Amino acid sequence: MAKNRGIAVRLATWILAGVAVIFTVVFAYSYSISRTIILRNVETSAENLANSTVNQIDSVLKAVEMVPKNLAIFLEDFPYQYGDILRQIRAVVEKNPEIYGATIAFEPYGYSMSNRTFAPYFYKNNGELSFTYIPYEYFTWDWYQIPKELNAPVWSEPYFDEGAGQTMMATFSVPFYRMVSGERKLAGIVTADISLDWLQELMGSIRIGESGYGFLISRNGTFITHPDSSVVMNETFFTVAEDKGDQAMREVGRSMVRGASAFVPFRSPFTGKQCWMRYSPLPSNKWSLAVLFPRDELMADIHSLNRTIVWLSLAGFVLLLVMIFWISGSITRPLRALSRSAGQMATGDLEIPIPDVKTGDEVAALASSFNSMKTSLKQYISDLKETTAAKERIESELKIAHDIQMSILPKIFPPYPDRTEFDVLAVMKPAKEVGGDLYDFFFMDDQHFCFTIGDVSGKGVPASLFMAVTKTLIKTKATQGLSAENVLSRVNQDLSLDNDSMMFVTLVFGILNTVTGEVVYSNAGHNPPFILSAGGTITPLEPTGGIALGVAEDCVYRSRKFTLQRGDALFLYTDGVTEAMDRQEALFSEERLKRDLGPLSGKSLKEIISGIMGNVENFSEGVPQADDITMLVIRYFGEK
Repeated sequence: MAKNRGIAVRLATWILAGVAVIFTVVFAYSYSISRTIILRNVETSAENLANSTVNQIDSVLKAVEMVPKNLAIFLEDFPYQYGDILRQIRAVVEKNPEIYGATIAFEPYGYSMSNRTFAPYFYKNNGELSFTYIPYEYFTWDWYQIPKELNAPVWSEPYFDEGAGQTMMATFSVPFYRMVSGERKLAGIVTADISLDWLQELMGSIRIGESGYGFLISRNGTFITHPDSSVVMNETFFTVAEDKGDQAMREVGRSMVRGASAFVPFRSPFTGKQCWMRYSPLPSNKWSLAVLFPRDELMADIHSLNRTIVWLSLAGFVLLLVMIFWISGSITRPLRALSRSAGQMATGDLEIPIPDVKTGDEVAALASSFNSMKTSLKQYISDLKETTAAKERIESELKIAHDIQMSILPKIFPPYPDRTEFDVLAVMKPAKEVGGDLYDFFFMDDQHFCFTIGDVSGKGVPASLFMAVTKTLIKTKATQGLSAENVLSRVNQDLSLDNDSMMFVTLVFGILNTVTGEVVYSNAGHNPPFILSAGGTITPLEPTGGIALGVAEDCVYRSRKFTLQRGDALFLYTDGVTEAMDRQEALFSEERLKRDLGPLSGKSLKEIISGIMGNVENFSEGVPQADDITMLVIRYFGEK
């Protein structure tokens, strides 16, 4: 089933994969944008909520601040009596609903030498105005000592006043002064107390979702208001962070008490939920207000929408999958029939009928092409049988030509085992079945040994025929006792005559005197041979100025002489050696050949030829042989 439905499965796989990728990208992008928009709106809402609450609280605090400040000015600028003091304090508490209580606390013995402390205190008690004197030594309390030391108005940290107000409160204290003996001295502290109950009510009215809330902390991090009343005035932001081991909460607390504002991610230590928190300072007393927005509640709507989208997408995928299989099935049915017919044709059954497809589409065109292919295959196989037979005949003839060509070249080594004055070894590796390279050696007389190596232009059968003719002419002319240059001149005249094919051959012909070691040679445009001295020196032979044989009938050739010493060798080769190429189409070159001959000069003739052949094959490894490779080596020993 999987095999028959291969196209359908692939179509379904790739289309659904593409749709899934597109959906995932769009879904992720949509989610990211939606989340960014929601967070931006939450941050704006949080900032607005925090700022409005801060402004609401701060407006009350600033109104409270003005009362003791004005009273302090009155006490400094006007004389007062006991009744005046009480009336002023009473008026402050009665006329300012925000103020819970107020007092004028004098310096020790500042009001009367008979009273160390004097601090009449009016406060609100269950809606009624009550009066008392602060019964404790208040001089060391923060609300008195800090403004005295700072010489400035200041809000105290929240505290529980057990001796007078009997409630949680915070005090705004203003120092006032009197002129004594011409010197301005501190007379006492004017205070206005606010009950923290109204702050708790105000912060408790902040409801954000189901579990969001707001709270207020003092300058040292003490919780002033919080939904969990057990932490109010009992815990600080930092003690909770320490208890939870929350370093991030500790860093947020430091920022809050420094008076910073920020919108940050935050895990509520009381609900354990991930939240976004906005905190802002109160300008009047540097307390910090914070509001928490639960992250899961903020993202609930978008998560619900995303779940709906995912389920709708899955349903769409299933519907799309059914449609793909239905459409692909209508396409693949005729294709499967064609596949079965093609399978039969692959086994050699070209008589099987091709299904008749009449859909008028590409599948019908494919069926028509199959019919045409079947007809063409029948004709091709018939033609191939004839071509194969002809090719086999040609290959047979080429093999015979190769055997004939190799048979006319000397192939028995050593060729003259009874001659100890020299040794000779040659090898030819054709690039095709038959080649155009040649080599030969023979005696003109008992003391003169002729040798030659050449390279015919072109390859294949024509080159091999031209080679055979050249080899025959060389031997014929040389055995007539002619000099080296005359041998080449006569052979050139014969080859140039009626040379309509314009073939030519480069060739070196030499005559070795086996008694003296003298060599007379003539070069017809061939690669220069190398002398391998017994001492290891590699020297190329001087050119003689001749061009290739068969090019110009009246060409004149010249010869040169040199003498081989005992142990010297002469290395002759064709350009199949120096023009062998590697995979980067670099040539083996005469310089590389000369360098490689150095360490081989003292070796045997077989080692010299096999060494160079191995180097050439390694150099051109992986590259087909492009030209015939021929080498001939002669080593002179002299007479014993």
